Amino acid sequence: MSVDVIAPSSLGWRKFLGKHLTLTLGGGILLFFLLLAILTPIVAPYDPIFQNADVRLQAPSLLHPFGTDNFGRDILSRVIWGVRIDLQIAVIGVLFPFLIGTTVGTIAGFFGGIVDALFMRLVDIILAFPFLVLMLSIIAILGPGLGSFYIAMALVGWVSYARLIRAQMLVLKSSDYAVAAVSLGFSRPRIMFRHLLPNAIAGSIVFSMSDAVLVLLSGAAVSYLGLGVQPPLAEWGVMVAEGQSFITTAWWITLFPGLSVVCLAFGFSMLGDALGELLGVHE
Repeated sequence: MSVDVIAPSSLGWRKFLGKHLTLTLGGGILLFFLLLAILTPIVAPYDPIFQNADVRLQAPSLLHPFGTDNFGRDILSRVIWGVRIDLQIAVIGVLFPFLIGTTVGTIAGFFGGIVDALFMRLVDIILAFPFLVLMLSIIAILGPGLGSFYIAMALVGWVSYARLIRAQMLVLKSSDYAVAAVSLGFSRPRIMFRHLLPNAIAGSIVFSMSDAVLVLLSGAAVSYLGLGVQPPLAEWGVMVAEGQSFITTAWWITLFPGLSVVCLAFGFSMLGDALGELLGVHE
């Protein structure tokens, strides 16, 4: 007995493959960097901070595939060790703003009135200042370091998440199931965080992927300016800053960490696009 199989249209296949290809590529890139971060001590061929004046400024070779810097340190090893720090920057730099902004936006959107007005005026004040200038000012006050960067991101980056969640809550709190939950006598925290927030958070999850790109680039920029990760730790922004004086004679010092930033940012961006399509969210 034969079974007729109806093939989907060419357009349907292109949409299907396009959606899942983006998800696969983005997820694959991030999975690669995550595994690299976990296996760093095993994969990295040299100590990232070991200096050897005999091999300083060597071009890429079999012994040093990414070359060496002006201190004789292996660039490949430093790039691999830098994955841990830069991936951490992208994740933690998004996590705390996400949590703070989600909480503030949920409360402001649900209660409205004076509570909403107070929170939104605070948002307006923060948005009145350029993002990078405000962040650098906070880091300058707290002192250079990764901890200061995370605090600055938490204090500045939550406003976007708060506005996204607030807008969704204003719509969802008037929905039938929200009214039914109120009629059944459910507590306000239960209505906010168990019934409304799960339906409002999709946009913020998609936005967090794009925000991770911004945080990653901001972390590299802050380290490049000397206010983030401090030498001799291997971080891609620091490596680019260290190699700028040798850009014409030892281009590999800045090229490979720079490409690493681009690749990791590309992975987050592609995953965000794929999640947006899967969740039906359009930024």
